Amino acid sequence: MSATTQHTYPPQLRLPGQTAAPDGPVDLLMMYVMHHAFRRDLATFEAAVRATPSSDRVTWSRLAERWALFARALHHHHSGEDAGLWPALLEKSGPEDRATLEAMEAEHAEIDPLLTACADGFARLASCDDDDARAALAVRVSATRESLGRHLRHEETEAMAILERVLTDDDWHRIEEEHFRADDVGFTEVVALVPWAAYGVPREHRARVFRTAGRTFWLVWLATRTRFARAERRTFRHVQQPVTL
Repeated sequence: MSATTQHTYPPQLRLPGQTAAPDGPVDLLMMYVMHHAFRRDLATFEAAVRATPSSDRVTWSRLAERWALFARALHHHHSGEDAGLWPALLEKSGPEDRATLEAMEAEHAEIDPLLTACADGFARLASCDDDDARAALAVRVSATRESLGRHLRHEETEAMAILERVLTDDDWHRIEEEHFRADDVGFTEVVALVPWAAYGVPREHRARVFRTAGRTFWLVWLATRTRFARAERRTFRHVQQPVTL
């Protein structure tokens, strides 16, 4: 490629645990922020299930509620991808990319029953002291972490490379607006999800995240970050922080 046809693309965000960030014209910062939050949560839940005594029903109740927040965020993210992103990429890409893109939705479907099984396990431990249930839940959460981790690796290395090759930044913003917009979940849920998404993002990346996410995201984070961090410490009080992603 000659010097006159080379492109200068935005630097892609790289966060702890992330597998890849293919170069291209679309700034996928918020996609990678969400992936970081999913990885962070599952690593922390895995540690919490193993460390929390089965008799500590107050903490298990908090863990059950916190799992519900994680599951809602993941469901909204995957629903946007299934409804908007994968169809757009299938329309614009060639037949050589079809297997990867069709696998994305299939992998989502594999994760859904694991989420439900984990929710059932947290609910069980919130209601009674059952060490067998805790052992079973530890297996389920580990399986969920492995399944989602495998999917995110596949998505970051292959699907995001396709995205960067076939979409423009305008295409991406249109898909975000139509399928990932905040008003799909309501203001109360936005207030819950903003500190959840930003929690644990390294300090050196925060200014860029807030610039990209916008003023509302930043203001909500300012208003909720302390309360969210306090709740995290209570919910995961048996976990040695930080966990390894």
